[in-house]
Amino acid sequence: MAKTTGLQQIILTYEDYVHLPDDGKRYEILEGEVFVTPAPKTKHQIISLNLAVVLQQHVRKHKLGRVLTAPTDVILSRTNVLQPDLLFLSNERLRYLSEKNVQGAPDLVVEILSEFTEDQDRTAKRQLYARYGVRVYWLIDPDAETLEAYELDPAKRSFRHNATYHGSDGVQSALFPKLKLKLQELWL
Repeated sequence: MAKTTGLQQIILTYEDYVHLPDDGKRYEILEGEVFVTPAPKTKHQIISLNLAVVLQQHVRKHKLGRVLTAPTDVILSRTNVLQPDLLFLSNERLRYLSEKNVQGAPDLVVEILSEFTEDQDRTAKRQLYARYGVRVYWLIDPDAETLEAYELDPAKRSFRHNATYHGSDGVQSALFPKLKLKLQELWL
Protein backbone atom coordinates (compact mmCIF):
# COMPACT_ATOMS: atom_id res chain seq x y z
CA MET A 1 0.00 0.00 0.00
CA ALA A 2 2.24 2.76 -1.30
CA LYS A 3 1.18 6.27 -0.41
CA THR A 4 -0.34 8.33 -3.21
CA THR A 5 -0.43 12.11 -3.20
CA GLY A 6 -2.49 13.50 -6.07
CA LEU A 7 -0.99 11.85 -9.11
CA GLN A 8 2.37 11.04 -7.57
CA GLN A 9 3.09 7.76 -5.79
CA ILE A 10 5.44 7.96 -2.79
CA ILE A 11 8.10 5.28 -2.78
CA LEU A 12 9.05 4.12 0.72
CA THR A 13 12.67 3.43 1.62
CA TYR A 14 14.58 1.78 4.43
CA GLU A 15 14.65 5.17 6.18
CA ASP A 16 10.82 5.13 6.24
CA TYR A 17 10.79 1.48 7.27
CA VAL A 18 12.72 2.07 10.50
CA HIS A 19 9.99 4.49 11.61
CA LEU A 20 7.15 1.99 11.23
CA PRO A 21 5.47 1.10 14.54
CA ASP A 22 6.81 -1.72 16.72
CA ASP A 23 3.36 -3.28 17.08
CA GLY A 24 4.05 -7.00 16.63
CA LYS A 25 3.11 -6.97 12.96
CA ARG A 26 5.53 -7.98 10.22
CA TYR A 27 6.40 -5.14 7.85
CA GLU A 28 8.28 -5.46 4.58
CA ILE A 29 8.95 -3.05 1.73
CA LEU A 30 8.85 -4.48 -1.78
CA GLU A 31 9.65 -2.08 -4.60
CA GLY A 32 8.89 0.86 -2.33
CA GLU A 33 5.49 -0.43 -1.19
CA VAL A 34 4.83 -1.47 2.41
CA PHE A 35 3.23 -4.84 3.15
CA VAL A 36 1.89 -5.93 6.54
CA THR A 37 1.15 -9.50 7.62
CA PRO A 38 -0.10 -10.91 10.92
CA ALA A 39 1.93 -13.22 13.11
CA PRO A 40 2.33 -16.69 11.62
CA LYS A 41 0.38 -19.75 12.76
CA THR A 42 1.91 -22.18 15.23
CA LYS A 43 2.65 -24.87 12.59
CA HIS A 44 4.65 -22.26 10.69
CA GLN A 45 6.67 -21.51 13.81
CA ILE A 46 7.26 -25.20 14.57
CA ILE A 47 8.61 -25.75 11.05
CA SER A 48 10.77 -22.63 11.25
CA LEU A 49 12.29 -23.66 14.58
CA ASN A 50 12.88 -27.26 13.52
CA LEU A 51 14.63 -26.18 10.32
CA ALA A 52 16.66 -23.52 12.12
CA VAL A 53 17.90 -26.06 14.69
CA VAL A 54 18.99 -28.57 12.03
CA LEU A 55 20.71 -25.93 9.89
CA GLN A 56 22.32 -24.18 12.85
CA GLN A 57 23.82 -27.41 14.18
CA HIS A 58 25.18 -28.32 10.75
CA VAL A 59 26.50 -24.84 9.96
CA ARG A 60 28.17 -24.50 13.35
CA LYS A 61 29.72 -28.00 13.23
CA HIS A 62 31.23 -27.35 9.78
CA LYS A 63 31.98 -23.64 10.38
CA LEU A 64 30.07 -22.60 7.25
CA GLY A 65 28.69 -19.20 8.30
CA ARG A 66 25.52 -18.02 10.11
CA VAL A 67 21.87 -19.01 10.25
CA LEU A 68 19.35 -16.31 11.21
CA THR A 69 15.60 -16.44 11.78
CA ALA A 70 12.80 -13.91 11.51
CA PRO A 71 12.53 -11.17 12.32
CA THR A 72 15.79 -10.21 10.61
CA ASP A 73 15.75 -7.32 8.15
CA VAL A 74 17.37 -8.13 4.82
CA ILE A 75 18.10 -4.93 2.93
CA LEU A 76 18.44 -5.69 -0.76
CA SER A 77 18.15 -2.01 -1.72
CA ARG A 78 16.75 1.21 -0.25
CA THR A 79 13.28 0.24 -1.52
CA ASN A 80 13.43 -3.53 -0.85
CA VAL A 81 13.53 -4.57 2.79
CA LEU A 82 12.36 -8.11 3.51
CA GLN A 83 12.09 -10.39 6.52
CA PRO A 84 12.51 -13.99 5.36
CA ASP A 85 11.51 -16.73 7.77
CA LEU A 86 15.05 -18.08 7.79
CA LEU A 87 18.31 -17.26 6.06
CA PHE A 88 21.87 -18.50 5.77
CA LEU A 89 24.98 -16.42 5.14
CA SER A 90 28.08 -18.35 4.10
CA ASN A 91 31.46 -17.24 5.40
CA GLU A 92 32.05 -15.39 2.13
CA ARG A 93 28.86 -13.34 2.61
CA LEU A 94 29.23 -12.67 6.33
CA ARG A 95 30.39 -9.18 5.38
CA TYR A 96 26.68 -8.42 4.75
CA LEU A 97 25.87 -9.02 8.42
CA SER A 98 25.73 -5.87 10.53
CA GLU A 99 24.67 -5.31 14.10
CA LYS A 100 21.16 -4.28 12.97
CA ASN A 101 20.44 -6.24 9.78
CA VAL A 102 21.71 -8.04 6.70
CA GLN A 103 22.80 -5.64 3.96
CA GLY A 104 22.89 -7.79 0.86
CA ALA A 105 21.70 -11.11 -0.50
CA PRO A 106 21.98 -14.18 1.74
CA ASP A 107 23.08 -17.48 0.23
CA LEU A 108 19.83 -19.18 1.29
CA VAL A 109 16.41 -17.68 1.92
CA VAL A 110 13.54 -19.79 3.26
CA GLU A 111 9.94 -18.64 3.15
CA ILE A 112 7.24 -20.71 4.85
CA LEU A 113 3.98 -20.18 3.01
CA SER A 114 0.83 -18.90 4.65
CA GLU A 115 -2.52 -17.78 3.34
CA PHE A 116 -1.33 -14.17 3.70
CA THR A 117 2.10 -14.51 2.08
CA GLU A 118 1.93 -17.27 -0.54
CA ASP A 119 1.31 -15.04 -3.55
CA GLN A 120 4.13 -12.65 -2.64
CA ASP A 121 6.52 -15.48 -1.71
CA ARG A 122 5.94 -17.21 -5.06
CA THR A 123 6.11 -14.09 -7.24
CA ALA A 124 7.40 -10.70 -6.06
CA LYS A 125 9.75 -11.98 -3.37
CA ARG A 126 11.09 -14.78 -5.54
CA GLN A 127 11.88 -12.29 -8.30
CA LEU A 128 13.54 -9.87 -5.87
CA TYR A 129 15.66 -12.54 -4.22
CA ALA A 130 16.86 -13.72 -7.63
CA ARG A 131 17.50 -10.21 -8.94
CA TYR A 132 19.71 -9.38 -5.95
CA GLY A 133 21.65 -12.67 -6.02
CA VAL A 134 20.24 -15.07 -3.40
CA ARG A 135 21.81 -18.39 -4.42
CA VAL A 136 19.14 -20.79 -3.13
CA TYR A 137 15.45 -20.20 -2.36
CA TRP A 138 13.30 -22.68 -0.46
CA LEU A 139 9.52 -22.45 -0.28
CA ILE A 140 7.96 -24.62 2.40
CA ASP A 141 4.26 -25.42 2.25
CA PRO A 142 3.06 -26.43 5.74
CA ASP A 143 -0.30 -27.72 4.46
CA ALA A 144 1.07 -29.88 1.63
CA GLU A 145 4.19 -30.70 3.71
CA THR A 146 6.50 -29.98 0.78
CA LEU A 147 9.70 -28.07 0.19
CA GLU A 148 10.32 -26.52 -3.22
CA ALA A 149 14.00 -25.88 -3.93
CA TYR A 150 15.13 -23.21 -6.40
CA GLU A 151 18.66 -22.34 -7.48
CA LEU A 152 19.83 -19.07 -8.99
CA ASP A 153 20.72 -18.94 -12.65
CA PRO A 154 23.18 -16.02 -12.40
CA ALA A 155 23.14 -15.26 -16.13
CA LYS A 156 19.36 -14.77 -16.11
CA ARG A 157 19.06 -13.45 -12.53
CA SER A 158 16.15 -15.82 -12.05
CA PHE A 159 15.57 -19.05 -10.18
CA ARG A 160 15.26 -22.46 -11.77
CA HIS A 161 13.24 -25.12 -9.99
CA ASN A 162 15.51 -27.93 -8.78
CA ALA A 163 13.11 -30.22 -6.95
CA THR A 164 9.98 -30.51 -4.87
CA TYR A 165 10.51 -32.68 -1.81
CA HIS A 166 7.70 -34.43 0.06
CA GLY A 167 7.01 -37.39 2.32
CA SER A 168 10.18 -38.99 3.62
CA ASP A 169 12.46 -37.31 1.05
CA GLY A 170 15.92 -36.19 2.06
CA VAL A 171 16.57 -32.59 1.06
CA GLN A 172 20.02 -31.83 -0.29
CA SER A 173 21.66 -28.57 -1.33
CA ALA A 174 25.04 -27.59 -2.74
CA LEU A 175 25.23 -25.06 0.12
CA PHE A 176 25.33 -27.93 2.63
CA PRO A 177 26.94 -30.89 0.81
CA LYS A 178 27.30 -32.98 3.98
CA LEU A 179 23.70 -32.48 5.12
CA LYS A 180 20.76 -34.64 4.13
CA LEU A 181 17.80 -32.94 5.77
CA LYS A 182 14.98 -35.36 6.52
CA LEU A 183 11.87 -33.50 5.47
CA GLN A 184 9.67 -35.37 7.98
CA GLU A 185 11.63 -33.78 10.84
CA LEU A 186 10.25 -30.36 9.97
CA TRP A 187 6.64 -31.27 10.74
CA LEU A 188 7.22 -32.81 14.21
